[in-house]
Amino acid sequence: MDRNPHIYIEPQTNMLPIMSQRMQGQPMIVLGDDADRLKNEDAQSHNISAARAVAESVRSTLGPKGMDKMLVSSIGDVTVTNDGVTILEEMDIENPTAKMIVEVAQTQEDEAGDGTTTAVSLAGELLKNAEELLEQDIHPTSIIRGYDMAAKQAREEIDDIAVPVDPSDEEILKSVAATSMTGKGAELNLDLLSDLVVETAQAVSVDAEDGSTVVDLEYVDIMAEPGRPVDDSKLINGGTIDTDPDHEDMPTEVEDADILLLDAPFTVNEMENDAQLSVDDPDQLQEFIEQEEQALREKVQGVVDAGVDVVLSKKSIDEMAQHLLAREGILSISQIKRSDLEFLTEVLGTQLHSDLDFESITDSDLGTGDISRDPEDGWYVVESDGNHGVTLVVRGSTEHVSDELERGITDALDVVAATITDGRVLAGGGATEIELAGRLREYADGVSGREQLAVEAFADAFDLVPRVLAENAGLDSIDTLVELRAAHEAGDGHAGLDVYDGEVVDTYEAGVVEPAHAKSQAVSSAVEAANLVLKIDDIISATALGEDYEDEDQGQGGMGGGMGGMGGMGGMGGMM
Repeated sequence: MDRNPHIYIEPQTNMLPIMSQRMQGQPMIVLGDDADRLKNEDAQSHNISAARAVAESVRSTLGPKGMDKMLVSSIGDVTVTNDGVTILEEMDIENPTAKMIVEVAQTQEDEAGDGTTTAVSLAGELLKNAEELLEQDIHPTSIIRGYDMAAKQAREEIDDIAVPVDPSDEEILKSVAATSMTGKGAELNLDLLSDLVVETAQAVSVDAEDGSTVVDLEYVDIMAEPGRPVDDSKLINGGTIDTDPDHEDMPTEVEDADILLLDAPFTVNEMENDAQLSVDDPDQLQEFIEQEEQALREKVQGVVDAGVDVVLSKKSIDEMAQHLLAREGILSISQIKRSDLEFLTEVLGTQLHSDLDFESITDSDLGTGDISRDPEDGWYVVESDGNHGVTLVVRGSTEHVSDELERGITDALDVVAATITDGRVLAGGGATEIELAGRLREYADGVSGREQLAVEAFADAFDLVPRVLAENAGLDSIDTLVELRAAHEAGDGHAGLDVYDGEVVDTYEAGVVEPAHAKSQAVSSAVEAANLVLKIDDIISATALGEDYEDEDQGQGGMGGGMGGMGGMGGMGGMM
């Protein structure tokens, strides 16, 4: 790459200050010695290479037979996963173009909950095909316009081929959950986990004003608990508290309890930091202590008079107050995590009190529910009828297993929720991609100009998904594509790849289904990212302070220091 230590701008005759510079023979310096610049083909090639490197890094994780990645952080934390967005977020990526592709995964995760690997891989393939068109002297504007046309048509085709389903059809929902979790360590207990996912989604489903069903996943608390087999996973209709009671004489369970949630210390009012107490004799000290005890007794009496059965507090509860509460048969648990208490506000339909007058507690300050001690797990379970809030306990033999299952179940909940809300599904196993590719090629025949080539390139990009599914399963990708295309040309729009036996089957009937919303979002995310990269024709960056070039002729690969990590593969940190 040619480095431009200075860029000169010729002065204009109608600009007197610059004209003065010209008369003195001094050019205007816009970029300094430490600036780097890539233009036109060099900039496009650089950006496409960086984006493709990101896409290729997660491609091997696609599908049920996808491989896992081990990610080791700078402090030694290890994450083993094949979840696309987790891999990209954990990688040390410095290249700004590569970071733009990571945003594709983040957008896909936020909007659809799954399909991140598909979206990123598709974006990389679109850029790869675009690079071939650029080499044929097709202008980026024509490619971008063609890609936009193809993406719009692809989304319309998805709407056409999507299969409407009843949101209450549990079998379809379980198939959606199973498809999402397959390949994420859930295969041996897929039926159990799919049942739990669907049951969880239905537990937090509400009817909207327009008659639609909305799944509010904010009311789901997922707990990853290592040390037990996966089939011990369960759904709790409420919240949990992993804390012991304040006093051994307190009850361990209370049915139909009136529960007070506190975010304030249950102690006497503290004096100012600089306050001092002077006493002349022991009687005065005893009187002061008795006044404090009386203040605590009044608070406890206010709790008793209000009919409170359970006090759950984020902060401390005075030992004397604990004793008095235990004597009244009231259960109190303190030092509870704020997140747990906030979740219990949804379970119990009440609020967390930070400033409460204990002498005037009313029924509106309390929540109602059952609380009991789980003898096996040692935590308290708080349940309530008629309110939102469930806890999904995910078990695993080790921490890595339970964490990966948690990621898989989180994705499965998102796609089941999307299916319940959207009410449409698609055949998986590459069936949808092959169908879309064929339809886009037909659509391209009616597109004039160079945009036709871009539409065809977009269609070719869809072939990536079944091809990678086959490669990851150890199958011949070319033979697989030939068989899939033949089946679709024969009219089988649901023909997809069974990665376990290598056969082409009706994947919809086989229970391999995906939400239409996730597929449509993947198309949108991928094309927007690809077009954003293609529109860049000039990269200007200053060298980081304190960094010097060791080799003036190290070319594009040497831009890691001068462009903030923008060099080829070397600028992507420890990714590859």
